[in-house]
Amino acid sequence: MEYLPLRDYALIGNDDRCALVSRHGSIDWCCFPHLESPSVFARILDADHGGQFAVYPTADHESNHCYADRTNVLKTTFETERGQATVTDFMPIRAGGMPSDERFQQAIYRRLECDRGSIELRLEFEPRFDYARREATLEPTADGVRATSSDEPAGDDRAEATDREADTGSEQLHLIGDLEFAIDETEPSATGTVSLTAGERCWVGVQYGGREPMASIDRQATLDETKRYWREWVGSRDEVPAPMPERWHEMVVRSELLLKLLIHHETGAIPAAATTSIPEAIGEPRTWDYRYNWIRDAKFTVQALHDTGHRQEARDYFDWFADIARRDPAKIQPLYGLHGEEHIEEHTLEHLSGYRNTGPVRIGNGAAPQRQLDAYGTIVQAIYETIKFDEDIPLDSDDCDAICDIVSYVCRHWDERDAGIWEFRDERRHFLHSKLLCWVALDRGIALATENDFEAPLEEWRENRAALRETIEDRGFSENANSFVQHFETETAIDATALLIPIYEFLPPEDDRVQATIDTVLEQLTTDDGLVVRFVDSDIRQDEKKAFFLCSFWLIDALVLSNRLERARKYFENVLEYASPLGLYSEKVAPEDGTLLGNFPQAFSHLGLINSVTYLTRAIEADGEVTPTDFDPENAETLFRRGDPPEL
Repeated sequence: MEYLPLRDYALIGNDDRCALVSRHGSIDWCCFPHLESPSVFARILDADHGGQFAVYPTADHESNHCYADRTNVLKTTFETERGQATVTDFMPIRAGGMPSDERFQQAIYRRLECDRGSIELRLEFEPRFDYARREATLEPTADGVRATSSDEPAGDDRAEATDREADTGSEQLHLIGDLEFAIDETEPSATGTVSLTAGERCWVGVQYGGREPMASIDRQATLDETKRYWREWVGSRDEVPAPMPERWHEMVVRSELLLKLLIHHETGAIPAAATTSIPEAIGEPRTWDYRYNWIRDAKFTVQALHDTGHRQEARDYFDWFADIARRDPAKIQPLYGLHGEEHIEEHTLEHLSGYRNTGPVRIGNGAAPQRQLDAYGTIVQAIYETIKFDEDIPLDSDDCDAICDIVSYVCRHWDERDAGIWEFRDERRHFLHSKLLCWVALDRGIALATENDFEAPLEEWRENRAALRETIEDRGFSENANSFVQHFETETAIDATALLIPIYEFLPPEDDRVQATIDTVLEQLTTDDGLVVRFVDSDIRQDEKKAFFLCSFWLIDALVLSNRLERARKYFENVLEYASPLGLYSEKVAPEDGTLLGNFPQAFSHLGLINSVTYLTRAIEADGEVTPTDFDPENAETLFRRGDPPEL
């Protein structure tokens, strides 16, 4: 079987579970009962053995898909010579009059409907439990097929079971539908066909863990309620806010909906992506599990959630990282499980070939125990922005103590080496980005202490802030490169993280060194279309050829702050063209042909898009004359100029 390009996939889901559905009608990635759980379908990581749940016409056909307006409900249209059918895919939302049992959401519903003429559709159900490590047994039931996993991982040469949820006992996945199924025990799989004429429809779906309640509920009412939920959550957007172009508006709404799919409803945590091990470049072993929450995302997440008016989600996210902040600063990790888990081991699944035969396939993430000093700055900055954005979130004594502990820890350790934002696994350096974020921790910590009148060793903090500023300016800028550089031990390595210097207000945009750095990034890291690679001329790793979407958005933001609005707008319009047809971004893209790469969809990329729209829109309103203070939380209104979102 062939591997499909990432741009052929859509994401559906609810609260804390997702599935990737291809333009050809196959569900090729899905984990149950949660996003971070082991997969039940993983064809995207092994086209022959990963498992899928597919619906498609038996005759030659063309296919396309789109989301129902302002929802995460997917519609895939198949067209043959004799007719046309639409398959509507969604995961149900526990809202309104829907069942309160969480099992209700551990399901995928598929409505098959003939739009015109006649059409025959084939269904293929190939469950592969625990990343295809456990054998599945299929047996018929009164309304479909029950798949049961073995109690233990199959195969002596396969990776050891991890501590995720499927490691004890067997699992069940129920296929339920309005057609008859034939079971092939050798595969194992179940298949079926249905013939429909114009106006006829039938339903199929899978329920994890048990037959109820999917077998007994009103499926059409569930679809209607799910659509209503998504549209109410997004809010009324009948008119595009001036002066925002309609295309930007559409992309922001899609980014909002994508982020909501990833937000864990119990904790407010947001994983970096819905998948694991989609390679950063085909044929190269940089394959990682991104189903974790990275601390470094906090500032950009808070900003994006506020700018789109989602105060409740911003508060939930604040509660999540504020809990992390209260821990011993020496033990704060760069990433956590979605329930705050600290113990994260990385395992390789040797039995899976990987996307487009690029391995290894990894579960868990070995970067969890790394030391990344930038985490402290992102935490303090996120706290600072959150309480500025939302006056209803006061700092309590525990928060104040946590801020003091973190900032004082930074005072003692900012001059040490770390792994950096790009998580180099075998190298430690004095990374510019890490030092910049240490300065942010000190600067915002001082602001928080003075503005909220809590006791803190302000003299010590100010002395360290001044020393750190002097160090960054002295050792971080290279006269030879005429740019801020990747780390203090280089004169030549250019890194896109230097674009954050004016964004974090370390130096004003008009500073000659800032402008020289932007010019160097434009010359050495940026394509004609505005795509930006992460770094070049580094002594740590060879130059990257694939562009990192978030870095492109950083460049756009830095250009806006520099009042280079024409170029910023041009680059933004160009980067929009590299999204998938459904408006989804991966982590990276190949500039030469637009191939999407890396885990998909990528939260960081969509956060960057929302924030860049904010910068651009306000710059257009201000006739291109903006400064960092225009984006200070005290001065900024929400992007859509609306009140609180509906209560959920």
